[in-house]
Amino acid sequence: MINVYVLCGGKSVEHEVSLLTASAIINSLDKERYNVYPVYITKEGLWCNKGLVTDEIKDTNELKGVSNKTILGSMAESLDEIAKNEEKSIIFPALHGTNGEDGTIQGFLDLIDLPYVGNGVMSSAVGLDKVITKELFSKVNIPQTKHIAFSKKEWIENKDYLYSNLEDVTGYPCYVKPSRSGSSVGINRCVNKEELEQAINEAFLYDTKLVIEEEVVGREMQISVVGNNAPKSSVIGEFIQERNFMDYDAKYLDGKLIQVIPARVSEEITEQMREAAVRAFKALDCSGLVRVDYFVTNEDKFYVNEVNTMPGFTKLSMTPVLWEKTDGTTYSQLVERLIKLGFQRYEERKALLYDRRTK
Repeated sequence: MINVYVLCGGKSVEHEVSLLTASAIINSLDKERYNVYPVYITKEGLWCNKGLVTDEIKDTNELKGVSNKTILGSMAESLDEIAKNEEKSIIFPALHGTNGEDGTIQGFLDLIDLPYVGNGVMSSAVGLDKVITKELFSKVNIPQTKHIAFSKKEWIENKDYLYSNLEDVTGYPCYVKPSRSGSSVGINRCVNKEELEQAINEAFLYDTKLVIEEEVVGREMQISVVGNNAPKSSVIGEFIQERNFMDYDAKYLDGKLIQVIPARVSEEITEQMREAAVRAFKALDCSGLVRVDYFVTNEDKFYVNEVNTMPGFTKLSMTPVLWEKTDGTTYSQLVERLIKLGFQRYEERKALLYDRRTK
């Protein structure tokens, strides 16, 4: 038996989304082959090991727990149970956004030498940071929209200059985004200076730097890339939506998004987009999985919007559906594949030398 410890919740604005992802992962795993242990992390950072799960999770509230221990005490207790388990074990961080998808939990798991699913420290940290991702993609010629980025300090000290510069670069309408946030939290569309200032102030509630992008009139499409050393891209999927952009409610609450798979785009552009998705995966040194989000215009010009190094696995999520449409991979098979890739990467890291070999 393989033990799978599913981390969920966490200190993140995407706390509730994480619970949806975790529930789906837990329910998908064959309990005859895997021992599944949810580990709920509260919004305060307390770790609560929920014990072995044998039944279906029907409500995300079943994953929540209460602990009166200190943060260090609760972490130590949960990790002690994992360490004492003599069977093969792996961590599945079903965590989104800060303190989960940004490299922090990955670095912690590396330090305590536990295998885990998904991307490592660098790719997770860079992938969540829109500003650094854009700078990196510009070096490898991945198409992007016009944009400008700045910190809160720069905004306070040079507001007039930044206003003038960004209006020249992006114009209106434009989108204001916190650099390190997901699920469209803190993102706003602006059509004038007044809305722009309000959106900038809101974005700075979620991060100390932000990016402002020009609006591209087109469709939003997504490609999933899965693998380690030989990543493969899925077919392209797109959403038909009623709103100008997919905010948090549209993604997780309204249920008004319609998936179109494969997307309505030419074969030539399809191949170019799939190739660019793999290049993005490699540029970030990813492992396990990544979802690459695009804008595609009516003239078949495409731009990479952003990447997601731990995309959601809710019933509305694109990633599992893309692979089912690509090669028939079921949800459960995809989760198992990611677990195998996590073990593979762990064994590669274990084979590295950590002392200087003398001649």
